[in-house]
Amino acid sequence: MATLITSFATILQDVPNNSRRPLVYAAEVEALIQPVSAEFISQTIDLANANDADLIVFTLRTPGGLVDSTRSINTSIIEAEIPVVVYIGPSGARAASAGFLITIAADIAAMAPGTHIGAAHPVSGDGQSMDETMAEKVASDVAAYARSLAAQRGRNVDLSEKAVLESQSFTEREAFEADPPLIDLVASNLNDLLQQLDGYQVSRWNGETVILNTTNARIEYVTMNWRQQILSAIAHPQVAVLLFSLGTLGLTIELWNPGGIFPGVIGGLCLLLAFFAFQILPINYVGLLLILFGLALLVAEMLTITYGLLATGGIVSMVLGALILIDSPAPELQLGWPFIISSMLALSLIVLVLGRLSVRAQLSPSVTGSSGLIEQVGEALGSFDSGSVGQVRTHGEIWTATSDENILAGDSVRVVAVNGMRLTVRLIGSQPYGGSNT
Repeated sequence: MATLITSFATILQDVPNNSRRPLVYAAEVEALIQPVSAEFISQTIDLANANDADLIVFTLRTPGGLVDSTRSINTSIIEAEIPVVVYIGPSGARAASAGFLITIAADIAAMAPGTHIGAAHPVSGDGQSMDETMAEKVASDVAAYARSLAAQRGRNVDLSEKAVLESQSFTEREAFEADPPLIDLVASNLNDLLQQLDGYQVSRWNGETVILNTTNARIEYVTMNWRQQILSAIAHPQVAVLLFSLGTLGLTIELWNPGGIFPGVIGGLCLLLAFFAFQILPINYVGLLLILFGLALLVAEMLTITYGLLATGGIVSMVLGALILIDSPAPELQLGWPFIISSMLALSLIVLVLGRLSVRAQLSPSVTGSSGLIEQVGEALGSFDSGSVGQVRTHGEIWTATSDENILAGDSVRVVAVNGMRLTVRLIGSQPYGGSNT
C-alpha cells in the first residue's frame, strides 16, 4: 500500500513538469546598436513577455553604437518580466563599446570561447573631436552608468569602469575568472548554454530570485521584420556611402535635365536614407565635404577645357574623402581600399559620361520650335520675286516664305530666319543672311 501511494505521488509530481515544456525565445543581434536594433530587442522582449516565455537569449555581435539606444535597450532588459541572457557568440565574435554595456546589464551574461568584450570609451557621434572638458564629462557619465549596472548585477565594478575610461577589453576567460567576474558563464553554443542554465539561480534587478528550468526547452527564434532588416542594412558604412553617391548623382542628373522626375525622386530618396545612416555612423563631415567637392570638380571638368586636370583633382578628392569618412578604428566600420577605389572610380566615370552627354546636348542646335527651323533645307513650291511672298516645303510642312532673292519653283532653299509664321529663305549656296551678293 505504501508503495502504491509513493508511486501515485510521483506521478502527480511529474504531471506539471511534463504538461508544459519550457519556452525560450532566441534572437540574434548582429549590427550597430542604433534605434532599429533597440526597437527589435524591445519587441522581442515584449513578445516573450506576452507568450509567458521562461527565458530570452540574445546572441550579440556588435562593434558598438549609440549611447541613447544602448540605454533604451538596457531599460527594456531591466524591466523584462522574465530573465534575459546576453550571449556573445559564436567564437571569434565580440561585443565592444555599447555591446559591453548591454552585456553587463543582462540578468545573465555569457560568452563563447574566443570572444571578447570591452573598449567602451565614448566617442563623438559625428566623428569630430570633442574638447577635453566635454570628452571628460561624457566619459565620466558613461563610466558611472557602467558602474551602476555592474554593481546592481553583482559584477566587477572596477573592470567595468576601466572598460570605459581606459578602453580595456577582456577575453571570455579574463571576464569569467575575474574576482568578482564580469560574466556568469562560458558556453560553446546555444544548446550548451541552455544545458548550463538548467537549474541556474538568477537574481533579477528588483532582487527577486528565479530558478531556471531549461530541460527539453522549446526554442522560438525571432528575426527582424523586413523593415528592420532594410533599415539595419542601411546603417552599414559601405551601403551608406553608396546611397549618398547615388543620391548625389540622381539629383545632379535632375538638375542637368529638368523634368526627368525619376532621377530626382530616386536621388532624393537615396540621400534621405544616407543621412539616416550618417546619424548612426561616426561620420567625419570633412570627408563628406571632400566627396562633394570632388563631384563639383568633375562637373566643372565638363564645362571647361582643362584636359583632365579638374577630373583628376575630383577623383583624388573623392578617394581621400571616402578614406576619412568613417571616423572609427573598428574594422567592421572601415570601408576598405577595394571598395573605395572601385566605388569612387565608378561614380567618377558615370558623372563624366553623363556630364559630357549633357553638355553635348546643350551645345547641339535645337530641333524643335522656331529655332529648330533655322538652317533647315527646303524646296520652293512656286516662283516668287525678291520681297514677295511664296510657299516652300521644309521640315515636312508647307510654310509661307519670303526672300531677298528671286526664287524659282523647285529651287533648293535654306531657312535663315523665322518671323511668326513666315520664313525668310535664301537659295542654297548664297552668302549667309545679312551679307551682300556680288
